[in-house]
Amino acid sequence: MKTDLLTLGNDGLKSFVEGLGMPGYRAAQILNWVYARGVTDFSEMTNISKADRGILAANAEVIGLGLADRLVSSDGTEKYLFTLSDGAKVESVMIPEEDRVTLCVSSQAGCALGCRFCLTGAGGFVRDLVPHEITGQVYVAIKLARPRELTNLVFMGMGEPLLNTANLFEAIRRLTDPAMFAISTRRVTVSTSGVIPGIKALGDADLGVSLAVSVNATTDEARDVLMPINRKYPLKKLVLALKGFPLDSRRRITIEYVLLGGLNDTLEDARRLAVLLRGLRCKVNLIPYNAHAGSEYRAPSRRAVLAFQAMLQDYDYTAFIRDSRGGDILAACGQLAGGR
Repeated sequence: MKTDLLTLGNDGLKSFVEGLGMPGYRAAQILNWVYARGVTDFSEMTNISKADRGILAANAEVIGLGLADRLVSSDGTEKYLFTLSDGAKVESVMIPEEDRVTLCVSSQAGCALGCRFCLTGAGGFVRDLVPHEITGQVYVAIKLARPRELTNLVFMGMGEPLLNTANLFEAIRRLTDPAMFAISTRRVTVSTSGVIPGIKALGDADLGVSLAVSVNATTDEARDVLMPINRKYPLKKLVLALKGFPLDSRRRITIEYVLLGGLNDTLEDARRLAVLLRGLRCKVNLIPYNAHAGSEYRAPSRRAVLAFQAMLQDYDYTAFIRDSRGGDILAACGQLAGGR
């Protein structure tokens, strides 16, 4: 059985080629062909000897994830459905903007957290993704984005990234490895629902990536209902953990707040959020709810969204409104469901 080189990291590839009797520097040459140039045919790797190309062809391949479906929104957003080797399905979303192209990456198939407003959790948890299944989404997206460059990665797709830390951290190391994907750590964001041990582990791992946290409510009573994980990691403990997260002088934690019409979008909610976050180096992304079939919640009015933003700004917070993208193909925040 041939080894798919896209399943290997830098060190693993070096060990693999040495095991085939090749010099270790062959790994660097292969990495350059596969990642920097996007070449997957060994016969085209002309700075590798013909004999070694033959050995590689007999023992290795460059396949990656299978793209099962590709949907394109009217606003240019693209959603990709991948079928994994065991039949599990995951989705990722590419969002082109004027100054960047962002890929929303999945870290798990399904999700175990059961947030009430999120379609992903409605289907339950299937399994963690391993490193090459995470990086494989990026490898495919890079090719599909051409001639534009994929500039930013956000782990905000299916699953809770910080419940899959070992695989996530290894994937990030590969994605930011200059010899592999060479994506700047400053352009990678990990989003969590508030898994405090995972937040600490991410800080301790010193990966240099950004952190985003979904808060979505300003009282434990409300958040317990919307996000059951709050019963384990309530708001005050979560904010305390965030204050202990290591940040360099130029960075802030991003607070994600999904606005649900008539539920958590009042001026009093905005005031409580401002008080809750006091002393935390952060910015706030306000996300008007993206409705889906069967949902018990509704989107907020534009007036409520603008008033909420203005209140936070009155408290000297930087607050952005993140308008929905890809809603017509169920690619917006909270709508990924693995092709269901």
